[in-house]
Amino acid sequence: MENKEGTKFKGRFNWRIIRDGKVVHDDIFRNSFTNEGLNHILNTVVCASAAITAWYTILSETNTAASTALTYAVPSFTETQAYDEALRPAYQEAPAAAQSVTNAGTVSTFTINATKTMYGAALVGGGTAGSTIADTAGGGVLLCYALAGTSRAVVDNDVIQLTYVITAADDGV
Repeated sequence: MENKEGTKFKGRFNWRIIRDGKVVHDDIFRNSFTNEGLNHILNTVVCASAAITAWYTILSETNTAASTALTYAVPSFTETQAYDEALRPAYQEAPAAAQSVTNAGTVSTFTINATKTMYGAALVGGGTAGSTIADTAGGGVLLCYALAGTSRAVVDNDVIQLTYVITAADDGV
């Protein structure tokens, strides 16, 4: 008898790094969902808890492995603050289609303002100051985090365009 796994959530980030108008890196990397994020999904869908209505993309400037134990309050990675935008870029997703949700139509954009190395990305939401750069207070949710396969050095005026896709699938009974 075949052992089926059931429903699975998968996510992947794609960062495109642009320097002087030219794409210098275009990488795709998969994320881990945090226990906090999975609990939020279950509480929202099954238990009718309040949904988070605004999600934000963030970049990591530390080489921190993904873990299901990461939380919004204690992410263990350092969120970069080295960009010109005053707030975290909003994750502006399109409605679900074919069991996927993405912000490909309105990618998150970071205009870098310092020499840094970027290591990964995450999706956060909720809390009292969800759009505030480097905020870890206020009860937000770290839905997922990914460590890129290759870190990327960035410099002032580089642009990072970040796309995130989440998919859900069920392989049957």
